[in-house]
Amino acid sequence: MEGFLDSLEALDSRQFRIAVKRLADSLAFGTDRSPYIGSGLEYHQSRPYQFGDSIKSIDWRVTARTRKLHVKEYEAIKRLPVWILLDTSASMTIASTRRSKYQVAVFIAGGVALASLEAIRPVGLMGVGGRGLLRPESLSKVQVHGWLHALRRYRFDEPTWLGQRVGELAARLPQRSQMIVISDLHDPAALPALKLAAQAHDCSVIHLMDPAESGMRGTGFVRGREAETGRDVIAAGRGAWTDDKALRESLKKSRIDCLTIDVSQPYSARLRQFFAQRDILGRGAR
Repeated sequence: MEGFLDSLEALDSRQFRIAVKRLADSLAFGTDRSPYIGSGLEYHQSRPYQFGDSIKSIDWRVTARTRKLHVKEYEAIKRLPVWILLDTSASMTIASTRRSKYQVAVFIAGGVALASLEAIRPVGLMGVGGRGLLRPESLSKVQVHGWLHALRRYRFDEPTWLGQRVGELAARLPQRSQMIVISDLHDPAALPALKLAAQAHDCSVIHLMDPAESGMRGTGFVRGREAETGRDVIAAGRGAWTDDKALRESLKKSRIDCLTIDVSQPYSARLRQFFAQRDILGRGAR
């Protein structure tokens, strides 16, 4: 069974892009400068010509003004690549409010991706559900918008393979990278895999929670069905299903940054503060 992602304002394609770009702008990344100078994309400065410099790099305007040969220098791309691991499993799509974890996850993924491109950092995407979505790292906004719109379709029966996917990606990356996981972390294999990946890569987790996972007031025992396995369960409605404090402490011991977001609450300001305080998307090459 499939669904289609709409926002609370019933976004069309153009409005969807604008909303994601607005989140990217609010994150306020892209102001950091590369300490590396060389062949790149963004103009940095002009300097006097030196023997061996390419004629193609001559800055004719500065040369005409100073009457001495000058060449242009550009910022070299020496930033850690950003890999977004997005949970597309069924548990992300089930919601007790108008806004699902999956909807918030897609918007956050788009905002982080576009903010990374502004900082001249290539972005890749890996879906950690059953559909096997994988997009290689790139500096192309067209590619980002392409996988964003592909993510607007989802399934209500998709399993989660977060732990397995984290291990696969960590092993295949040829260099140290920034791995940002956006998930509800319902896969028991996720934490061990993340802790292992953090030994070779910079890992951060955006942990999404539905308010019902913190307990449902006024209820006794609840009978339900697990979204991904179809298994029938009986649980106490008043009890919290997820201990987010213990989760953060466990990840912190492995130097993994974690932010828990209640999807029923505004999150842009907390997300911006989380990234800014830890300089997550401003980390350069190591």
